[in-house]
Amino acid sequence: MDALGGTAGTATVLFAGTNVDDLVVLAVLSMSSRADGRPARWQIWTGQYAGTAALLVISLVAALGLTLVPDDWIWVLGFIPVLLGVRKLITAISAHRSGQQPSPAVARSLAGVTGLVIANGGDNIAAYTPVFRTLPGTGIAITCVVFAAGVALWCLAGAWLVSHHHVTRIVREWGHWIIPAAFILIGLWIFWKGGALG
Repeated sequence: MDALGGTAGTATVLFAGTNVDDLVVLAVLSMSSRADGRPARWQIWTGQYAGTAALLVISLVAALGLTLVPDDWIWVLGFIPVLLGVRKLITAISAHRSGQQPSPAVARSLAGVTGLVIANGGDNIAAYTPVFRTLPGTGIAITCVVFAAGVALWCLAGAWLVSHHHVTRIVREWGHWIIPAAFILIGLWIFWKGGALG
């Protein structure tokens, strides 16, 4: 029983330590959802679970000795949020010039949310892989259960961070500028974490 508790504790620390920045992504997605309805709340939750599951599967495969994404190339995943942000920024500038109110949504679909989760967590594979190499089957199962609970907690926290009326009002007025800028910054953060910016 002590071993199970130790495994669960290690998994909790591993999840929290490698997914702190994911709270920012979830908060931005929740802002977009509150302001524009896109992505839908179910798409945020499902995309978060699908992206996290993909990262765990890749890490498990890597723990068996196969490398799907070399560590030196993790930074390439930063292009996903940067390109989404730039595209949305161009749309916002065009709408502003024509006097329209653009939508702040950047990731509008389940696939978009899942892609962002994988892009933001790509460097986590390097942390998960050695842990999975040392765990038996029960330890891996416990880790996956802890991660599932952690994803739910993170989704709730991301929604709570932007649940205040003042935040929602700001996003409605300025979200078409704030959200693309946030995604570009997330992409640059991934570049930095991956070593592309020195």
